[in-house]
Amino acid sequence: MFEEHSPKAAAKIPPFPTLDGQAELDKQKAKKLIAQAESAPLTDGGLHTAELLSEALALDPTNHQAQILRERLYQTFVPRWHFPMLADTARNTAYARAIEAKVQPGDIVLDIGCGAGLTAMLAARAGAKHVYTCECQPLIAEAAKQVIADNGLSDRITVISKWSHDIVVGVDIPEPADLVVSEIVDAMLLGEGALATLTHAMKALAKPDARAIPERGTLMAQLVQSDKLLEIWHPEQAEGFDLKSFHRLANIAQVTPNDLTACGMQPLGPTQDLFDFDFTNPNINPAHTVEQLICTTAGTLHAVFVSFEMDLAEGITVDNEIHSGGHWGRSAFMLDRPCAVTPGEQWTITAQHDASRLSVHVHDERQPAIKSSWAADAWRTDASKGEPAHLPAATISKQDPAAQAHRLH
Repeated sequence: MFEEHSPKAAAKIPPFPTLDGQAELDKQKAKKLIAQAESAPLTDGGLHTAELLSEALALDPTNHQAQILRERLYQTFVPRWHFPMLADTARNTAYARAIEAKVQPGDIVLDIGCGAGLTAMLAARAGAKHVYTCECQPLIAEAAKQVIADNGLSDRITVISKWSHDIVVGVDIPEPADLVVSEIVDAMLLGEGALATLTHAMKALAKPDARAIPERGTLMAQLVQSDKLLEIWHPEQAEGFDLKSFHRLANIAQVTPNDLTACGMQPLGPTQDLFDFDFTNPNINPAHTVEQLICTTAGTLHAVFVSFEMDLAEGITVDNEIHSGGHWGRSAFMLDRPCAVTPGEQWTITAQHDASRLSVHVHDERQPAIKSSWAADAWRTDASKGEPAHLPAATISKQDPAAQAHRLH
């Protein structure tokens, strides 16, 4: 009986694949998944494509094409600044202190710009009743959900994969927020649309007396010297060829933290406030101001350096000033040509913003130094009108410079 049926039964059972055979089958399956990934639409923010590529790499971990495509996908949809930001301990500590100080028992917290979920988890740890955190990028939102789950906070934090502008009270969040937390600023505060986002959030998504973190922000400017900055952004020659006509294509130096260290930038005077922003009651009104930047040190003027300071809560600030650490980049508005400067000189600049971008024009004329001890009056934009205050004719008085250079670092 066994001998009669055994050959037929054996003919019906496919041979069990060898290890080499199974590996080859897995590679073929991986190739099919990669082909699907390449043709998949990215309208979902890359979620399905990422899943297909991860499945392919699970089958064939050394597949070159899958590795390259997945990394390209991540770099396209997940800005690289997220990672040094998370490693910025000074920034993290400041936000942790501010959130601890401002969260009250029973608070509904709206966290705008979830990222990895850090500020949302800080709010939950500080005692918020519930945290609703929004993230418009689906890949980031899914990763944040896993981070929050890993830390045992899924029951206290809801990740909403939407722009904050698309959130509806009563649909996405049960009631307006008591506290709005955000960290959606760039090197010049405005570039990530912070003003428009917070203007909408504080009016449409928060209670009338809601608190905010950060509370305020200030943009500042100062005169700086840096031969290295000039060498990097305005090299005069290379291999004997004159390159100066190329300089007009780089009026603003985007300075990374590493470049800032390498450039050894030196302030030639104190910072001058340009614009103040109230994040608890923000608006998107454009503004412009004309300011005088004071020189307190002899040297060579190469650029106007722009930085910010944010008040997160009372006594808790973060900034990207010239000698600060941290992950934020910096911006330097380059002069057309370097100029020797002496103490007491004043340089006029016009600064303007449209709620999302900043421009700075350095005027050609400068006021000469007076050979005496001096200090400059600080001029501010007329906040009530959003217009520059009148510049007095006399701009230098005989006082101790140190008394006025409170932001000279």
